[in-house]
Amino acid sequence: MAGLRAGPGAGALLALLALRALGAAAHPQCLDFRPPFRPPQPLSFCAQYSAFGCCAPERDAALGRRFWALAARVDAGVWAECAGYALDLLCQECSPYAAHLYDAEDPSTPLRTLPGLCEDYCLDMWQTCRGLFRHLSPDRKLWALEGDRAKFCRYLSLDDTDYCFPRLLVNENLNSNLGRVVADAKGCLQLCLEEVANGLRNPVAMVHAQDGTHRFFVAEQVGLVWAYLPDRSRVEKPFLNISRAVLTSPWEGDERGFLGMAFHPRFWHNGRLYVYYSVGVDFHEWIRISEFRVAENDTNAVDHSSERIILEIEEPAANHNGGQLLFGDDGYLYIFTGDGGMAGDPFGKFGNAQNKSALLGKVLRIHVDGTERGPPYRIPPDNPFVGDPAARPEVYALGVRNMWRCSFDRGDPESGAGRGRLFCGDVGQNKFEEVDLVERGRNYGWRAREGFECYDLKLCANASLDDVLPIFAYPHKLGKSVTGGYVYRGCEYPNLNGLYIFGDFMSGRLMSLRESPGPGQWQYSELCMGRGQTCEFPGLINNYYPHIISFAEDEAGELYFMSTGVPSATAARGVIYKIIDPSRRAPPGKCQIQPAQVTVRSRLIRFVPKETRPTPRPARPTPRPARPTPSPARPTPRPARPTPSPARPTRRPGGRRVSGRRRGQPGTENSAPLNGAVRLVRPAGLSPGRGRVEVFAGGRWGTVCDDGWDIKAAAVVCRQLGFAHAVRATKGAEFGEGRALPILLDDVRCAGDEKTLLECRHRGLGTHNCRHEEDAGVICSHEDPDRGRG
Repeated sequence: MAGLRAGPGAGALLALLALRALGAAAHPQCLDFRPPFRPPQPLSFCAQYSAFGCCAPERDAALGRRFWALAARVDAGVWAECAGYALDLLCQECSPYAAHLYDAEDPSTPLRTLPGLCEDYCLDMWQTCRGLFRHLSPDRKLWALEGDRAKFCRYLSLDDTDYCFPRLLVNENLNSNLGRVVADAKGCLQLCLEEVANGLRNPVAMVHAQDGTHRFFVAEQVGLVWAYLPDRSRVEKPFLNISRAVLTSPWEGDERGFLGMAFHPRFWHNGRLYVYYSVGVDFHEWIRISEFRVAENDTNAVDHSSERIILEIEEPAANHNGGQLLFGDDGYLYIFTGDGGMAGDPFGKFGNAQNKSALLGKVLRIHVDGTERGPPYRIPPDNPFVGDPAARPEVYALGVRNMWRCSFDRGDPESGAGRGRLFCGDVGQNKFEEVDLVERGRNYGWRAREGFECYDLKLCANASLDDVLPIFAYPHKLGKSVTGGYVYRGCEYPNLNGLYIFGDFMSGRLMSLRESPGPGQWQYSELCMGRGQTCEFPGLINNYYPHIISFAEDEAGELYFMSTGVPSATAARGVIYKIIDPSRRAPPGKCQIQPAQVTVRSRLIRFVPKETRPTPRPARPTPRPARPTPSPARPTPRPARPTPSPARPTRRPGGRRVSGRRRGQPGTENSAPLNGAVRLVRPAGLSPGRGRVEVFAGGRWGTVCDDGWDIKAAAVVCRQLGFAHAVRATKGAEFGEGRALPILLDDVRCAGDEKTLLECRHRGLGTHNCRHEEDAGVICSHEDPDRGRG
């Protein structure tokens, strides 16, 4: 190492690596195993934690009472010398790092009775105030060590000296951005997830009824809708089942099916809801918007005989079907249609999207109230093209390619700023994906423009186009199929307020936009899954399936997204995740909900999460400093500093296919593999996607025997590795023998839809009757090997 000479930029690289390592170590956590918070009012006793910490005023008052009770029991002379120490130690329950100080980062860890102390501080306190410890702690092992200063302070020390008191108060790496969303060196905001539901077949929508019950309803592409209660248990009987009427297929990427649902704003009173789905007879296909009513004797089931068709629109192709339904604050129903499909909107002279007389490629707005005895809907009188003989009066906005997931902003919880803004993700053609703010009567440019650039040069040069540019667009190197999201306006995670969160179906990227102080200026930040200890909270995970299908908002305003590992309408691999900010939560009690009671007439299926954090909490060995750090007199945690979000270039989508590596998942260089993970080992010179299969199980890598090895097992491996197709299952150690590893699996029998090989039938982990000459392998491909045959 001494002989190496750093080149230009090497110092910056080392600094960056150090910053990442230090940033990963910071993990604020309270004794209830949750993130810290900003108390609703200043604390009177532990005032140093009034800005951010783990004590609400009630807990602070209790600690104050304990302090004065202690003062009454201790000799006045001793108390005069030691009261400061008592205040220090009691108030560490309010520290944002309380869980570390009390060695309680995990619920299974026994809680310490005193915070971990730095050696120099403990030695000083022992010298003058060691008798105080008996009043602060019931730990008799500690009492027994009172006469031996070295053993006593070793007993009170922490393995990780970065977190001992009071050193952590002056540790800039732990305090510089305390309470703010953690960002890595590239500005990627690190969040965590909580699994909410699983086993779903392409969950395309999750909506609530705004009826006070805090239920959520999840629609599968095949045409079933499930009701979930606030405790996440699912009603066994489907809320709605129109699977026989819905047109879809098992083929990955099929855009037809049950696509959207919206509850009437007065659902609690009128029981009405609206659905958007694909229908077809022979080669004739169309989209249908229908009204249903809830059953009179069961609020968790729809009366299927109540269907009333509101609108049908013929679809000239099988793709670009749109699918969003929303009710606005104005009480009108908004319908988002695609341009009709194919590529480049080839229909008519200017395409469907620019044709005001066509309903495709539009945002429509209709009035569905008071129509029981007349036409299925009426036209709102302020629709922009009412009275234009060349336009359909339903049209609210035009120039849309295929808006996939739109949402209304609830507005800031305190000021109401932003309320009613309509955000949409519009899937692009060849180059760009875009996010639009939809307004009455505006033209969003397709097919003249894709993102910020011209697509049809002749149309784009037309001065009468008067189109609106997107607020953000991104190129296809970042993703090829945008999934629109929501502006966070929930209660639980104040740091996220005002952040528009969206994603990409193809790349699996999670992204965000925040409006800058200047009007119309938006700042982009990518969202990453928390690395290191960031997501080390009970119930949180930092991995997800890559195909992001849709986003959702519950009745309280918390955000979710739905994704799948296999983008097929018949593959039960869909999961719903709640988005969590691990850096800061709302004060305890602020976000409590009181769901209205609902009678359940069907059996309930209890929710059982399947996902887990992929890695155990890593050790954080920190060398003990050579000399003690002087103890600050009454230090206060350093105030949080804002993290500037770097400006990122804007760009925009295409169709939906299988994605590559998942961006949200931590890289293998930072974490141990998941149990059941696989890798391919191949001789030099062979292309990726082929090789000997090695599986990670029981904390070690091993090989798989070829007994029973077939294309279904190969498909499981290829899908795990991000390939769409398995070309061949190889046997007889075709790609070499893994003699340095144990044989972990034998007699593997898979159905083909398992998540990992460990879910397939096999002899048992490590049980086999084979040799490495029988090591199994696979050949995978992104392309369908049967395409073009026959």
